[in-house]
Amino acid sequence: MENRTCRPGPRPTVVVLTTATTPPPYNAALLEDRAEVVYTDAEGLGGALPGAEVLLVWDFFSTALRDAWEHADALRWVHVAAAGVDSLLFDGLRDSDVLVTNAHGAFDGPIAEFVLASVLAQDKQLHLSKDLQRRSTWRHREVRRTAGQHALVVGTGGIGRATARLLRAVGLEVRGAGRTAREDDPDFGTVVASADLAEHAGWADHLVLIAPLTEATRGLLDAEVLGRMKPTAHVVNVGRGALVEEPALVEALRSGRIAAASLDVFAEEPLPPGHPFWAMENVHVSAHMSGDVVGWRDTLADQFADNLDRWLAGSVPAHRVDKDLGYVRRS
Repeated sequence: MENRTCRPGPRPTVVVLTTATTPPPYNAALLEDRAEVVYTDAEGLGGALPGAEVLLVWDFFSTALRDAWEHADALRWVHVAAAGVDSLLFDGLRDSDVLVTNAHGAFDGPIAEFVLASVLAQDKQLHLSKDLQRRSTWRHREVRRTAGQHALVVGTGGIGRATARLLRAVGLEVRGAGRTAREDDPDFGTVVASADLAEHAGWADHLVLIAPLTEATRGLLDAEVLGRMKPTAHVVNVGRGALVEEPALVEALRSGRIAAASLDVFAEEPLPPGHPFWAMENVHVSAHMSGDVVGWRDTLADQFADNLDRWLAGSVPAHRVDKDLGYVRRS
């Protein structure tokens, strides 16, 4: 893709990192009224960065900035149009004075709804009902009552909190797992230390992974944690695939150590054709779409435009990422 500068002038330059197949923000004209905007793909990023103060990572899984970092001679602010920033961060960016912001808040409600749908689908055997329908099989069963069950939500940021509130609303008892254990949390009540997850996993009927991917959370759901869970337990992962040690999860599901998993994210995406998850009846696969409700890209574009206005007015953009922790600190 050739770099395309929309409007020259003595204004800040905003580089938008996108792809040939991803449409630019719908409000591109609004951005172009405020700054000189340069659209580029990963290959052209190195040539687009010199002199640019702002980078919008619209291709939000891209790692291109790492390779083009030496050309970022004027960069002051990077905004990632995603909640997770694990694909973006590297030592040079962490050690710099460049501000990093993300799409904090944009996906809270949609992902919470997706988690609730996954929990209800498991308890009410909706996946099995659809399978029986395809086979024209009438089989009466008894299903589980969701109210009164236990949900352990791993990740106590905005998405985790929205999820906790929604699960509580339908009668589940909810706890959180986060970096620091505490009591009397307004959304979770009890928060246990995620480092001690194995000690608390046996409490959960539904273990929900929403934590950001950091060195502390990579492989958090491992054989030890799975070995402590109930045989009726259900895992939901809407965070990052690398939060899970996938071979251990496959084994736990095959052996009946746990009952089922609803997985929206994977270590390799798209999920490879030969992966065991595809053929497992107790695994429910979706294509990294838990937050992607109709209009989600417009929401992300509006969020960046609002932050750009703050930047141009001399204020600090909202949703500043702690580059050492890898997420937005809760105030």
